[in-house]
Amino acid sequence: MGESRLRELLELTRVRVLLFWREPEAVFWVVVFPLILAMVLGWAFTERGTAEELVGVDPSVPAAVVERLEQAEGLRVLRLESVEDARARLGRGAIAVWVVQGEAGPGLRLDPERPESELARLRIEEALGAGPGIPVETVASRGARYIDWLFPGLLGMNLMGTGIWGIGFAIADMRQKKLLRRFLVTPMRRSSFLGSFILSRGVFLFFELLILVGFALGVLGVPLTGSLAVFALTCLTGTLAFAGLGLLVASRAATIEGVSGLMNFIMLPMWLFSGVFFSYEKFPEAALPLIRLLPLTALNDALRGVMLEGQGMSGVAGELLVLVAWGVLTFLLALRIFRWA
Repeated sequence: MGESRLRELLELTRVRVLLFWREPEAVFWVVVFPLILAMVLGWAFTERGTAEELVGVDPSVPAAVVERLEQAEGLRVLRLESVEDARARLGRGAIAVWVVQGEAGPGLRLDPERPESELARLRIEEALGAGPGIPVETVASRGARYIDWLFPGLLGMNLMGTGIWGIGFAIADMRQKKLLRRFLVTPMRRSSFLGSFILSRGVFLFFELLILVGFALGVLGVPLTGSLAVFALTCLTGTLAFAGLGLLVASRAATIEGVSGLMNFIMLPMWLFSGVFFSYEKFPEAALPLIRLLPLTALNDALRGVMLEGQGMSGVAGELLVLVAWGVLTFLLALRIFRWA
């Protein structure tokens, strides 16, 4: 009895393996894509030296101190234009440390909750040969904390995930179960079918924001200094943009494995580059224009502008335009290439 069960198990396992290798999409995303990703990351991070931390230097800091910081390993110096510029950059994580000039010499302003700030502090102390004697002022006021900066990024990432996964997975599942094929003989138009997914995301958005934002404001103390209407419009625009991406991803995918791989392929660059957990301004200057065109980057920048800096429609108009463009273009492209079967 035991031997027959083992033979049965092995035979079923062999069949499952053969069925897997007959799915080109599954083979690519499970075997080939991780290999490509490992090769790209290995090329990007091998023999690149010490990762640099961006530090902002106040105009009042002596030139000799600035020169020593510029020559230090692991630091990239940004000369700040004003106090307001420094506070804004430090608040949104664009710089790890703000170097100022005090009566007794250079001083540092930073948020100790940011790992990069503590690392930059140690490198500055080593570069200046001052040890732990450099005065440090903790910047942890409401609106300037790391959690305040982090939450809009997490909210944007959540809107991206639910928009792409919620729609893409649902359509691919219907196609794999042959449900879409039945709709082919009905008078229903593709635009109505696809549009219903986008509108339904807008309905669920209300409850999603109520829970997440309510927790952030009430429990974490994250500020919402801007207009509630502008904040809601920003979230809605971002949701529609990612819903369009979800439709595009699922417009041709025939299997769950295939659509899962495509969604990860689209979301992975935004997880890395769009400033969810750390500022994207740490990347080389040449890459920043392209990074700002990513929908998650635009959404995160707009959310932080409204929540932390109190920006209105004029302040986030550029980011909203990027999101609208992504939403319209992806919906039109999905409408064009969508297939029922």
